[in-house]
Amino acid sequence: QVQLVESGGGVVQAGGSLRLSCVASGGIFSIDRMAWYRQTPGKQRELVATITSGGTTNYADSVKGRFSISRGNAKNTVYLQMNSLIPDDTAIYYCNTRLSDLSIYWGRGTQVTVSS
Repeated sequence: QVQLVESGGGVVQAGGSLRLSCVASGGIFSIDRMAWYRQTPGKQRELVATITSGGTTNYADSVKGRFSISRGNAKNTVYLQMNSLIPDDTAIYYCNTRLSDLSIYWGRGTQVTVSS
């Protein structure tokens, strides 16, 4: 059983930066992909960024050039560096992992609020 714990959310002014972290425990040797999603009330959860076990990254168009996803040396940690934040980035950010058997796990989320 994989558990994911996010941290790093908070309140920041528009134009500022935040760095989110997610630490995975249990089953980490079979992680195929890690990702960040976000969700606002009344909207579907949307994909923000992904990183594969090989290091390939992918970003939503809305965050390209502003956000950067990376993994820690221990491979059980994923980061999301968020720069030039705008109010539309306000959301609960969720860490997600997909294992080699295609099972998927979610963290409980961390709130990011960008004030104008």
